Amino acid sequence: MKKILFAILVMAAILVVPLFANGGSDDGEKVYVFASDATWPPMEFVDENGDIVGFDMDLLDAVAKAAGFQYEVQNTGWDGIFAGLANGSYDAIISSVTITEERKAAMDFSDPYINAGQILIVPAGYSGGEMLSDFVGKKVGVQQGTTGDFAVEEVSGIDRRAYDDVGLAVEDLVNGNLDAVVCDSVTAVDYVAANENFKGKLEILGEPFTEEEFGIAVQKGSDELLSMINEGLAAVFADGTQAELVEKWLR
Repeated sequence: MKKILFAILVMAAILVVPLFANGGSDDGEKVYVFASDATWPPMEFVDENGDIVGFDMDLLDAVAKAAGFQYEVQNTGWDGIFAGLANGSYDAIISSVTITEERKAAMDFSDPYINAGQILIVPAGYSGGEMLSDFVGKKVGVQQGTTGDFAVEEVSGIDRRAYDDVGLAVEDLVNGNLDAVVCDSVTAVDYVAANENFKGKLEILGEPFTEEEFGIAVQKGSDELLSMINEGLAAVFADGTQAELVEKWLR
């Protein structure tokens, strides 16, 4: 009898798991799924415990608590992250996504939560021009599909080298295979100042050459979720949480 009862309980558990995985919680409240490409420290990355952490994760947690919704995070590669949002694989993206007019045509964005422009990373001791145009004829690494990639493509004559992960580009820069890497200033600070593998080997060149705002992306027409996200963002700006997270992760 005990064996039969145990088998029934196991089958019941198997049936329940997919319900939670598809956006349900144990109290019946919807759980919104947020995709994030966790390869962009200090914004989003996987720590030594295997957890996704960073500025965006702390911000999302604060926003969700302020607005009163439940969520989970799905680690998703950048190359397919927008397609996944379009086909409903998840409800939103929080992954250092720059708000652009082109992207706004395909998805809706929250209010901006931080401003980060593109900047050049070069080897320590670099001497030369500080403009992107000064790298015509030189090898410049970018993460494919990012706004840094788009900026490099606009300058004719740069030998653009595209990578799936900006970290791979930075490694190639340290190894002497590139002349520079373009990425957002937030990510650049982490690689140059905080990453133990690269300390003393790299420097940030000049000032950001773009003005870019990050936002949380949702499917077109997801008005209820977007409203809750913006409500939460307004609250974390008003109570100083956003400023505290900037100090924690970006200073």
